[in-house]
Amino acid sequence: MQQVGGADLSAGHLIVAQLEAAGVKRVYGVPGESFLDVLDGLHDSSISTVVTRHEGGAGFMALAEGRLTNLPGVAMVTRGPGAANAFIAVHTAYQDATPLVLFVGLIPVADRGRESFQEFDINAWFGSTAKKVLTLDHAASAAAIVDDAIHTALSGRPGPVVIGLPEDVLTHTVPGCAPVPPRALARTAPSSSALQEFETRLANAGRPMVVVGGESWTQDSGEALVRWAAERAIPVAADFRAYDAVPHRLDGGNSYVGSLGYARSDALVGRFEKSDLLVFVGCPRADVLSDGYTVGLEAETVVVMPGDTLGHFGRLDQHIVADPVAFIEALAGRSATSAAEPSWLPDARAEYERFSSPAPTDGGRGVDLTECMAVLRDELDDDAVITYGAGNHALWPARYLQHATADSLVAPRNGAMGVGIPAAVAAGLIFPGRQVVSVAGDGCFLMNGQELATAVAYGSAPVVIVVDNGCFATIREHQERSYPGRPSGTALTNPDFAQWAESFGGHSERVERTSDFRDAFRRAAASGKPALLHVLQDPSIRSPKTGEQEEAR
Repeated sequence: MQQVGGADLSAGHLIVAQLEAAGVKRVYGVPGESFLDVLDGLHDSSISTVVTRHEGGAGFMALAEGRLTNLPGVAMVTRGPGAANAFIAVHTAYQDATPLVLFVGLIPVADRGRESFQEFDINAWFGSTAKKVLTLDHAASAAAIVDDAIHTALSGRPGPVVIGLPEDVLTHTVPGCAPVPPRALARTAPSSSALQEFETRLANAGRPMVVVGGESWTQDSGEALVRWAAERAIPVAADFRAYDAVPHRLDGGNSYVGSLGYARSDALVGRFEKSDLLVFVGCPRADVLSDGYTVGLEAETVVVMPGDTLGHFGRLDQHIVADPVAFIEALAGRSATSAAEPSWLPDARAEYERFSSPAPTDGGRGVDLTECMAVLRDELDDDAVITYGAGNHALWPARYLQHATADSLVAPRNGAMGVGIPAAVAAGLIFPGRQVVSVAGDGCFLMNGQELATAVAYGSAPVVIVVDNGCFATIREHQERSYPGRPSGTALTNPDFAQWAESFGGHSERVERTSDFRDAFRRAAASGKPALLHVLQDPSIRSPKTGEQEEAR
């Protein structure tokens, strides 16, 4: 779009101008007649319009954009069925605290309340799972509403904002209009009194532990925290699927000890339970990291979050209202001391290294995924981006793949299936020079596998590893535990995924033996195309368990 300032623009074109002013680089969507004027504005815009094959794919690509960049991801869908298909991404962004803005085309204003074609109540649908729901009822407020949505999505506890766009209002002309200046995002710093109180707690703790999570982490903040913790012999754990917040290995700062939640080690959860001071930075003590509100509830607890402590359960002694990055910067300038037991961190780090090191296992009749993870640790760059959805296949990358770079993981903390492939496509567009690998289960993959077509269309080149075990393995495992010998509703009949991916124009191979995986991965990574490796796994293998008991809840 051309530079605007005091021009006569339609509301739809003004929306695009405001997105440009905010620095938005991509919007993801499925077109609809309800927002044609916005699409027309995008025709001449610097913003790239990424047309996806399903609204759920568009929403999850926007989720990845919000997770991997410093702006909310933006998705655009039409009314009724389109909004319904995108709803899963809004729920994921809300529970994961990820900034996202969803534009939804609506029926003309005069048709409201008549049960007109594709009519729905946008506030009733999204009001319980979005930070804010807005409707553009006046064309002149188009720029201000977009700015408000972006600011709200990023402020405090990040999350999704939904904007309804009545079809007729979008075409109304706004005379002499221009984008509004984007509001600056406030970074709340901790008060000196809050830091003094925190330092007193730390000085009296013999077994402190820091748990990191949430969004807005940078490479500098992650490195600064693990170094600060290492100097004070404090272990740093990560919330479920937030473990790219800090580097897992760093010269002079190896204080990372693993992630809590599903795929965690028993040793780590034991230390979490034994801690006498828990410091949550960027996240609350929520359901998954506390094994369903059963562990780590009674320790002295400090929570550092910029907004409210939504989702926190158990004891709370101090809430430091601060942005995680600002909190870490403040810590770095002070001389806090710790009374941590001398062996507390070294033992925890040794336990993590044992647990996260792939060791040969019995892969059964198929490919040994543990060996595949060892190959990926050898082959991946330090800044590779990993994505996956939900299912037992995610236990392997969560346990074995290490992260050294911020913004290198997209995985749903709310357990939404179908995230991995759209997220990988978006990651390839956001970071065209970085390796992108998605590990997908056969059930999870086909929920949004059609977005390989989007990857081909826009030049994204992730490597997708589809783990084929012929069942919804997570639910099957629950059945085997609770209803032994009675599998029901969990079997899958799969296509030849390699041929299917090839039909889109990608590179594909079928891998039936562990020894073939390394060369197959190298060929896929070197292809320059979206690539898929169809990996056959023994259906009886449920998780990467070793000699010790490690359960994935």
